[in-house]
Amino acid sequence: MGGRNDRVVIVGIDEAGYGPLLGPLVVCATAFRAPAALAGADWWRALRGAVAPKPRVREPRLVITDSKELSRRPDALRWLERPALTFLSLPDAQGNPRKFPPTLRGLLGQLDRAVVPALGEYPWYRDADFPLPAAVSEADVVTQRSAVHSCLAEAGIEFLGVYAEILLEGRFNRLVAATRNKSVALLGQTIRLIQRGSQAGGPAACHVYIDKQGGRQSYGRALMTAFEDAHLEILEQTQTSSAYRLVREPAPWEIRFLQGGEKRHLVIALASIYAKYVRELFMRAFNAFWGGFVKGLAPTAGYYVDGQRFLKDIEPVVKQMKLDRSLLIRAR
Repeated sequence: MGGRNDRVVIVGIDEAGYGPLLGPLVVCATAFRAPAALAGADWWRALRGAVAPKPRVREPRLVITDSKELSRRPDALRWLERPALTFLSLPDAQGNPRKFPPTLRGLLGQLDRAVVPALGEYPWYRDADFPLPAAVSEADVVTQRSAVHSCLAEAGIEFLGVYAEILLEGRFNRLVAATRNKSVALLGQTIRLIQRGSQAGGPAACHVYIDKQGGRQSYGRALMTAFEDAHLEILEQTQTSSAYRLVREPAPWEIRFLQGGEKRHLVIALASIYAKYVRELFMRAFNAFWGGFVKGLAPTAGYYVDGQRFLKDIEPVVKQMKLDRSLLIRAR
């Protein structure tokens, strides 16, 4: 397993909800401490006793893969919730038991404290709360937790936590208006998560893996602005990978933006699952609110075409409530 000096912090970051018309943008980071030799390794292989890379019929292991693959399944919330709550319930570094938050608001408070007071600005989120788990059983989570914890311990990997930056619709619109570019808003959330995730493991070298954001190839200027205390070295900037080394005290960071990152690094895939899971819970609250006013209203995932249908269906209620549409409909 090695000593403390050859252990590094490894962070994975991904988003859900960048393109939709309705609902929040959610960016999540997962953070681990692991032997330095595992920084670029295949974690699906290292954890194969408890973790599977693809959803299959009767697969007993925990499935961690690109959340888009899981969300296409008819029982999507179950596939997302299972790994999300399993990792949140893993014991801490001292072996003390932990339990996942029992409610939606408890989960949000753990992942992104700043978002909870902001919910009151939105009628559809103001009173939203429901128990967790929403789609799996606690017994299932406990079973998976035991297997995952054993495999992580055997590989010398410690789960440090998960962190979120949640942009609700109104704040998303205000940021896009200020920057005139929603990719800048996404990158800002990502940089904050680099900071939060890297700090989780204390003063150690850090490797950050991020799913590439659109067609952007250069992230150097944004990183230099955010981390003025560091010397930036560009390792590569291509269509598939943009990599940087930040030479800083007390230890260097290496940050890689990777095309198709969810398939290349388990830590990104897990971040993808958390981001999609949190967004799905928000959309569940959103649909429940509007379904209380419009009989027979079909729920929406918030993407553009169906989002337009949904807005047409709720338009009479929106007018009656005299709602601020900038809190409801996202700028594109």
